[in-house]
Amino acid sequence: MILTTSIAVLIGCVVVFIWRRSNKSNKGFEPPKPLIIKQANDDDDDVVDGKQKVTIFFGTQTGTAEGFAKALAEEAKVRYDKAVFKVVDLDDYAADDDEYEEKLKKESLVLFFLATYGDGEPTDNAARFYKWFTEGKEERGECFQNLKFAVFGLGNRQYEHFNKVAKEVDDIFIEQGAKRLAPVGLGDDDQCIEDDFTAWREQLWPELDKLLRDEDDATAVATPYTAAIPEYRVVIYDLEDVPVEEQSWNNANGHAVVDAHHPSRANVAVRRELHSSESDRSCIHLEFDIAGTGVMYETGDHVGVFCENLPEIVEEGLKVLDLSPDTYFSIHTDREDGSPRAGSSLPPAFPPCTVRTALTRYADLLSSPKKSTLLALAAHASDSTEADRLRHLASPAGKDEYAQWMVASQRSLLEVMMEFPSAKPPLGVFFAAVAPRLQPRYYSISSSPRMAPTRIHVTCALVYEHMPTGRIHKGICSTWMKNAVPMEQSDDCSWAPIYVRTSNFKLPADSKVPIIMIGPGTGLAPFRGFLQERLALKEAGTELGPSVLFFGCRNRRLDFIYEDELNNFVERGALDELVVAFSREGPTKQYVQHKMADKASDIWNILSNGGYIYVCGDAKGMAKDVHRTLHTIVQEQGSLTTSQAESMVKNLSTEGRYLRDVW
Repeated sequence: MILTTSIAVLIGCVVVFIWRRSNKSNKGFEPPKPLIIKQANDDDDDVVDGKQKVTIFFGTQTGTAEGFAKALAEEAKVRYDKAVFKVVDLDDYAADDDEYEEKLKKESLVLFFLATYGDGEPTDNAARFYKWFTEGKEERGECFQNLKFAVFGLGNRQYEHFNKVAKEVDDIFIEQGAKRLAPVGLGDDDQCIEDDFTAWREQLWPELDKLLRDEDDATAVATPYTAAIPEYRVVIYDLEDVPVEEQSWNNANGHAVVDAHHPSRANVAVRRELHSSESDRSCIHLEFDIAGTGVMYETGDHVGVFCENLPEIVEEGLKVLDLSPDTYFSIHTDREDGSPRAGSSLPPAFPPCTVRTALTRYADLLSSPKKSTLLALAAHASDSTEADRLRHLASPAGKDEYAQWMVASQRSLLEVMMEFPSAKPPLGVFFAAVAPRLQPRYYSISSSPRMAPTRIHVTCALVYEHMPTGRIHKGICSTWMKNAVPMEQSDDCSWAPIYVRTSNFKLPADSKVPIIMIGPGTGLAPFRGFLQERLALKEAGTELGPSVLFFGCRNRRLDFIYEDELNNFVERGALDELVVAFSREGPTKQYVQHKMADKASDIWNILSNGGYIYVCGDAKGMAKDVHRTLHTIVQEQGSLTTSQAESMVKNLSTEGRYLRDVW
């Protein structure tokens, strides 16, 4: 992880406090000092201080793409002393579409790290660029003939649109005259994306050598590069200097906007179990009170919820680190004199707090460690045998073993640290290079602001899984929701920092357009919002088009969530037909795709009349089955060839009439 050239406020933090060490031996607290940093894209010149400029862009959702971009830049700086490398957040590069085009035309050598998430969507910080780049390609023509580029994508092969964003950007650059330096990299997070990055990087170096090395050093043998282990500067405070109350990172944020960097506190107003008492699973209906918070949403949007690690997980973390939970400290991305720490770039610091608070709020302790994490642990392992084993797992020679022992077994960071007890990284290394930052959990909002303007409804299945290692994995956010105390039960209710992420999963602008909704289990969530919206429109006198909902669950008695509400939507005319598949009631399992096949003629008629089809739920299983069934229906009902059917389904997607909200 390395210092972003545009310091952003840490996800989950309301304010980033930069605490400076006092010149006195007794460490006291000083107010934050202004921090002025030159943006990486301030200099538009192709040559900076006589050196060739290389601009490295990233589009990231969880920080991985940004990490790769900065890692490449760090190594490239060592390899090429006649070039200058700028790492740039795509959202910060330009204020509008015209500026994107104007500035990109001035570039001569660019590299892109682009993640794809959901149903082939760009990340939040790449959304503006991606929209401009893809929608304006016809108008631009071959405008990048002087540009050399390479793209590395980050995706998951289990999803339908694997690395769609990276592939599309790569294709458009070629169409518009740019020269590709290396084949588009297809990073697969379902396996070991670090290995994919390494392989792509090795393809890139020979091409960069030709461009950035002189003839006299082109054949020079480069010194093997060893990446520095990122580390924050840490200040430990005397107990008497610690405030009575720690700064709360999730109070009303005081900002004009509420976003991922500035979430707003929202109280839990309602919580109830949706499954019957006989069910061996759990699904929670939860409502956040957003009155007066500045949080606004539209039907179909997502809510990001920042949660904390469970107490038992934090206790395990304290044990493996062998640290006092009450140690009060701050982390810094600079030296004591204010200059950047040499050779490293780090994520923004979180506010000063105790070790317990830091492990609770900011450390992802349950994800599987990446290879760079293993190297950081090896560097701080006192047992040479353990250090060698960690390095082996992170090496090319240990690739297969890593895939089996780490990826297939889904070992958590805590489990790995328990396996290598002599690895005791200091706080500055642990939070910079070992534990990733805890990320928000996203949920499709299951309400409409027309019916619930001051509430955001969430429908959440409890995550409780037996992992291959024998560990029981409890979902951080779903467990919190199940145990949340609502306002209707206590004034001392549960709350969380939240923000809304916009979505393109919207009802047709024309309410008379027919719609098909397919959402088993918690995939019903956005459609509950859709139906609330349609009911409000109908009661306001708006004419509605035909609608059908395909819902699926195991058993009517156990997990038919919102059954009464759905029947009420039918009775009141917001929904024309409710089709339910029960997978555990009959002699054979019935899923939503089977019910779709039964209604093939109706589905074809709706689509033939300009209708929309929506799918929400599991991307790896259900969404693929539904997609195959849709293809079969189109081919058989339309008497089309396989290629014609594929073309029609693709056109539905391109036209925005086949929309998916999948995870």
